[in-house]
Parts: sequence; structure tokens; C-alpha cells
Amino acid sequence: MRKLILAAFCVFVLCAPVLFGQRKPVTLEALHEFRGRPREVPGDPIWAPDGKVFAYRQGKRLMLYDVPSKHSREIAALEAMDNAALAPPALERNNWENRRVDEADIQWDPAGRELLYATNGDLFLIDARDGAWRQITKTRAAERDPKFSPDGKRIGFYRDWDLYALDPAAGKETRLTGGGSETLRNGATDWVYPEELELGTAYWWSPDSRSIAYLQFDISGEPLYPHSDLRGARAIAEPQRYPRAGENNPSVRFGVVPANGGNTKWFDVGDTVNRYLIARAGWTPNSKSIFAVRTNRIQNELEFLTFETSSGKASTIYKESDLYWVNVEGSPVFLKDGRRFVWTSERDGFRHLYLYSLDGGAPRQLTRGPWHVSAISGIDETASRIYYVSTEASPLERHLYSVAVDGGTPRRITGGAGSHRVSMAPGCAYFLDVHSALQSPPVATLRTSDGAEIGVHRPADRRSQEGFEILPAEIVEVNNGGVTLYASLIKPAGFDASKKYPVIVNVYGGPHVQAVRNAWPGLTVDQVYAHAGYVVWQMDNRGTAGRGHAFESPVYRNLGAVELEDQLAGVRQLLAMGFADAGRIGVTGWSYGGFMTLNMLLNAPGVFRAGFAGAPVTNWLNYDSIYTERYMGLPKDNGTAYGNTALAGKAGNLKGALMLVHNLEDDNVLFQNSMQMIDALQSAGKQFEMMLYPQKSHGLSGFASRQMDHAMFNFFERHLKAKSVGSGAVE
Repeated sequence: MRKLILAAFCVFVLCAPVLFGQRKPVTLEALHEFRGRPREVPGDPIWAPDGKVFAYRQGKRLMLYDVPSKHSREIAALEAMDNAALAPPALERNNWENRRVDEADIQWDPAGRELLYATNGDLFLIDARDGAWRQITKTRAAERDPKFSPDGKRIGFYRDWDLYALDPAAGKETRLTGGGSETLRNGATDWVYPEELELGTAYWWSPDSRSIAYLQFDISGEPLYPHSDLRGARAIAEPQRYPRAGENNPSVRFGVVPANGGNTKWFDVGDTVNRYLIARAGWTPNSKSIFAVRTNRIQNELEFLTFETSSGKASTIYKESDLYWVNVEGSPVFLKDGRRFVWTSERDGFRHLYLYSLDGGAPRQLTRGPWHVSAISGIDETASRIYYVSTEASPLERHLYSVAVDGGTPRRITGGAGSHRVSMAPGCAYFLDVHSALQSPPVATLRTSDGAEIGVHRPADRRSQEGFEILPAEIVEVNNGGVTLYASLIKPAGFDASKKYPVIVNVYGGPHVQAVRNAWPGLTVDQVYAHAGYVVWQMDNRGTAGRGHAFESPVYRNLGAVELEDQLAGVRQLLAMGFADAGRIGVTGWSYGGFMTLNMLLNAPGVFRAGFAGAPVTNWLNYDSIYTERYMGLPKDNGTAYGNTALAGKAGNLKGALMLVHNLEDDNVLFQNSMQMIDALQSAGKQFEMMLYPQKSHGLSGFASRQMDHAMFNFFERHLKAKSVGSGAVE
């Protein structure tokens, strides 16, 4: 009897995972519940100057990891400093700060002894040895974008749109600029520069710590867009400075001010309102010159300029031009000789590393081939190696490589299929490698510069795989006129190739984004649709990122045309597989994807039975100047194409069901886009659905995002689960 009971117990134990641990299908409720679970995980590294130690957040704790000893320890509880800060008063109205403003809330001092922590508008210094901290500012106005001087003796920041330098040892604060206001910003950007040029900061310490170079943004001439917050008892006007295509950009000045105080010396960078953009700026290593990377307004010409700070003499170091536009990526990295710097360019059609010289000689190409360098990770001058991430292995993957400073054959460092995100230590002895693939969640591993593993910093989070049935995504190659396009396909749960399934086409399709990658997508709403019986399809058309300039440039001056052509080719190939129902195809996208959703509904009527368009651009005259003019040119020079790509005039073509979704106070794609579409659809007698949200951003978050997920799911259930009607032939 005892043996029988023991045998039964063993069977129960062996079967328990099947009986009680069976993986669940992904529903919206399960997805939202899973996303809401708290999990305290180690954050990304903040490397110390010696490259042997890094700090990282873990929940509300600040941790230190010593790489040689593989030892981690807590040094400070951040919550105590959060509570000690004198938080600025709540704003009466939104100030429309751009999401890409780049400010470090934790950073090391140059000696590696202390860490600067910025929280709730105040600044704190933390001793790296024992975690003792002291508050160095306590003001009602926020200290923004703090930075150590290179000698570590002072901290720069801006407050109320003026620059300051603080000596924390002496407790002395020096105001460096005056006259700052909401419309005159010293050392701080406007909205459009960070958004479209990724210029996330507007001031830089000189290498000798004696001066600060900064950009002054006068945004008073930028047009105002009349946002309003309508949620309260009375409407609150919240106007945003937003230059649209053809309108005035900010007036930008470039100056240098002594760190001890004094007058700013200004340098002539040209008319930035109408003619030029300042894409990058900073100091040369000798502290005697500053540099500015200037493009013309439509961004097909670029100049690297230097200015001697003593005489004001300007020099052009190099020029670059393109038949279409010049993409500016990353920043120049100077070598220790003070004359040479490494940067990337697409001058041969693909983004590669080049070695430039302040002497003005021709740049030397260090890498070459039909692939894309996506980032410079670090430079080890002792070993004469440059570390960079590229797509050499596959356009769907990212791997770390190194190449000699003088060029040569690259060495691949990271292994395994998939995508790697790299954080290189100063000196390049170590790096943190965050690696994932379509079926493998990210794992963060510490490695030496040759790729050897030291230890795991952040294990893979396999909760979603263990708790849910994750349906696999397949990579599909689509051929359109000799051009290879990549798509992602998720087949529905319980897939039967003899059946016909409704389809959800996810689309973005715009420049600077690559949606289809061999990288972990996470637990997404795509899984909800696949478990609900949909085929889920997403494809990167020409014009998207990661494939070289020739792949991107067909959208030049005619946004939406070639993208539509490619997306229809993708749908044709999907239908040719035999299991997608041509009469039940839905399409959805956000932002440029919202534009593409409407583009596909209105310019290929009858192909798509339903479309869910989120925050769509409906007329490129409504979008911001820097992005739009890069691809479409100036309205006065390309008015016909602006008219042809506008969607409201094609409202009468609508055949399928449509739901429009938008934040009323979207700071990026203005609600005016949707309103013009609404007016046109109503005038054309077309029925459609609409969902408005009150958030002051381009995307949705929190409970609004959950509500939208349900609205979209119910929309497609109503319109795509009915019996197929018509052939839906792709023209």
C-alpha cells in the first residue's frame, strides 16, 4: 500500500506541470495583468571613469558592480533623496518639453569618487565608497541638465532658462547668462530640434573646464499651435511653439561664456530661421575652438565648421552633400591627438566609419560594404581599435565588431543569431551585452573586449514564456521588383493551413524605423490577435531604416507612394500562401503608421476591410519643419507633391470600416490632422468611428492605453470576424 501511494505521488509530481502549469493563451486581460506586475531588475550600467566599476539602479536602490571581482553592493537608497528634494510647484499649463531631451539623472564625477543624482528638480552628491550623500541644491525652480566640468570642480546646469555653474565644495553658485525666458532659452533646446535632429542638450563644458559653449534658442518667432486642456471646469489654453513645414524655425545662436562668469562671445552660424540647422556642436580637444555641424534647411548639404574662440575665425573642415538628404547620426568622437575624429557617413550609400582631421584633408573610410554601422560603441587608442555595432551579419541583426583606427578587416565580437545592444566601458576593456532573438528574451551579460563572458548581470525574464503560449514569429522574405523586403508573420493558434483566417496588418513604414528584426518583441498585443484567430503580418517597406540610403531614398519628395506599393506586394505574397482571407484584411498603425493606414484604405480601396488609424498625419503641411522638409522639400518648391500626398481630399474613396484615434493634445502629430480628416469624411458622407484621448503626448499610456487596446480589438472583431465578402483582390 505504501509503495502504491508513493508511486501515485510520483505520477502526480510528474504530471503537475501539465495539470497546473499549462501555459495560457494571451488575452487582453492577461496581457494587461502581466504588464502591471512589479519586478525589480538591475538597470543598465553607468560606467565609472576607470571602466572597472559601474553603477546601476535596482528599484529604488543605487547599486555598484565591481567587474574584476564580480561583486555587487548597494550604496544608497534613492528614495531618501527623492523625499529630501524641494520639488518644483505643479505647472499651471503644459510646457511641451520634447521626449528626446537628454539629461542624465545619475552620473560619475571625473575622478570616480562621487555620483551626481538629479531628482525632483534638485541635485545630490553621493560618496561612492560609503553611500553618504549631501544635497547641493534646494530650490523651487528645477536644476536641469546637470553636468560635471572635466576637472570635477564645478557642476553646470540651467534653471529658468539660464545657465549656472556651481562649486559644490565652496557652496558657490555663479549665474552665467541672463534674460532667459520661456521663449529665450540659454543652454536649452526648443521642441523640434531634439525631436528631429536628436540634439538632446544645448551646452558643453570646455575640456579645460574654463568655459561653456552653448546654444541659445529664441523661439518667439515659431508659430503657436493652440492646444487646450478641456478636462476641468474651464478650458486652459496650452499653446505650443511648433514650426510646420515652410514655417519659421527657431533663431539659434552659438556662444561661449567663461565658467567664472562674464560676457558671452557669439559666433556666426548663419540664419537658422530660414536657411540653416545646427545639428551638432561642441569643443575641439584643445579648448581653443568650438565646432558646429550645420546643414541647409532641406538637409541635403552638411558642413563641419570650427570657430577659434579667441579670434572668432571660422573654418570649414569638410562638406558633404547628397541627391536626397544627409542623415545625421551620433556625434564625432575625437582621438587623443586632438586633431582626428571618428564619425559615420552614408556618402557611399551605407553608413560607415570615417576618420576625419581638423586639418581639412579628405576623410578616410574605415569600414565598407553593403551593410550599416548603427553606433560607435567605444575607441581603445592603446590597442588602436574602434568598437562599433553593425548589420554586417544580417540586416535583421545587430552585432559588435572592431576595426583598426587606420582601417582594415573588421573582427566580429558577439556571437549567436539575434540582436545585441552594447554598453562599452571607458577604455573598452569590458562591455555589457544585451542579447535577444525572436524566440529568446534579452539577457544582459558582462564581457571582455574580445567577447569572453564574465558573468550575467540581468538574466532573461522568461515569465511570459513560462506563463503563456507565445506563438512564434517567422521572418518572411518578400520580393517586389527585385527588391527584398522582410516581413514578420505570426500564424494563429491551432493553425490549420487548409482554413482561411482574417488578417491584421501592422504598419509603420516611415523613415528611421525598422520594425522587423531578429530581436525579442516582448509580450505584445500581436499575441492577443494571433490567439484570437488572426494572422498577424508586419513588413518593412522601402523608406525604412537599417538597409542603406538607397533603400530609404525612394520616398524622396513623395511620402506614401512607394510605401503603399511595397505594402500591397507584401499582402499579395501573404495571400499567395493560401491561408489568409482576402476579404477580411485589417490594417493598423500609429503616427507614420496611422498615415499609412489611411493611405492604404484610401489609395487601395477594397483591399482592406477595416483600418484602425492612430495619431495619423493626414497632410504633410501639418507636420514639423525639420522632418517634413528633409523628405518632402519646402512646400513652395514641391507644392504638387504636398497636395498629392494629402489624404483628406481622398476621403470619398473610403470603402472599408475606419476608426480614428488621437490624443486631443498630441504634441507631435497635431490633432488638426485628424480634424481635417473628420471634416472631409463627413463631407463625403462616409461613416467612421472615432476615439479621443486627453493625454498631452504622442502616445498613450496607463489606463488609456488599456482602453484603446480593447477598443481596437472590439473594432476588428466586429468588422473582420463576419463572413468574408468579396475577393479583396490586391490591385
